[in-house]
Amino acid sequence: MSLKFGLAVMNDFPPDVVPADRIAALREQVRAARDAGISSVWVLQHYLGNMPTLQPVPLLAALARDAGEMALGTNMFILPLRHPVEVAEEFATLDHITGGRAVAGFGMGYRENEFASFGVALEDRIQRYEEGVGLIRSLWSGEPTTFEGKHFRVEDQRIGLEPVQQGGPPIWVGAGPHRTGAHRAARLGDAWIVPPHVTPERLEAVLGHYRAERERLGRGASELVVRRELVLDEDAERARAIGIRARGALTRRYAAFNPPEQGGNYRHLETDKAAEEVADASYLFTDPAGAVAALKELERRGLTYVILRMQWYDLGQEQVLRTLETFRNEVLPAFR
Repeated sequence: MSLKFGLAVMNDFPPDVVPADRIAALREQVRAARDAGISSVWVLQHYLGNMPTLQPVPLLAALARDAGEMALGTNMFILPLRHPVEVAEEFATLDHITGGRAVAGFGMGYRENEFASFGVALEDRIQRYEEGVGLIRSLWSGEPTTFEGKHFRVEDQRIGLEPVQQGGPPIWVGAGPHRTGAHRAARLGDAWIVPPHVTPERLEAVLGHYRAERERLGRGASELVVRRELVLDEDAERARAIGIRARGALTRRYAAFNPPEQGGNYRHLETDKAAEEVADASYLFTDPAGAVAALKELERRGLTYVILRMQWYDLGQEQVLRTLETFRNEVLPAFR
């Protein structure tokens, strides 16, 4: 297979859902993705949100047996809110539980209520992130570590649990789709996960910044990763309607934090029209032939890995399994 695929499962739920009731469904999705030949499974992180959210590291540990040989990653773990020593040991534990298949997707975070509640200044997040990645990598080396930063300090300490993977799990960076984010990802990460709303044309531009910076730093090639939202149906218009409704419901819940009128992260989705324009430009709410064409276009632009999310808010299990089956039978064969 040329282009590789991951599945981002839904681990944040509508307010009236008891997540314990959904564990069996998540396991079923992971097994279906495994049997379809999808390479990895991903879960997100938020704290103190308006949707009950299963925290990512224990959830991935619980899904490891269902995942078989799939990699298991966080998309994204909010690194600046946590101490790097704790994070290094936690992901080393996940690496042992998964048999060396953990991927540490580290994001910056953006929700003001999370930072305020953790007692971390939002303006410190970049420095805490960069120090955190450096300290975690040093600990994962297994060598004695001395680190002196503005936010974190360790003197001649060695990690208690070395990861299974030499040097630790790959670090896939979450950063904004702009030159600064691309350069940060190129410098700090083993790959960069680009957000799902970025259009193919914009994607090509920002990945150009990323590749050029990696070349300048002598870091070599890496996976080129983008997230995409996916609903498949033999009727493309029906797929579009299903996807826009379910993804829009999720977006409205997310936009309660750092809303557009306050300069927040959802300016591009602040109206229904804007949300539909994003969906039509970047998401894969379509029929199998449309999905193949869109994914082939991403591949042509140099992408090597696409992480697909197939469920949002109250979209049902039956639809997710239909999309997975259709993807396996009518889309994946075009990439083998």
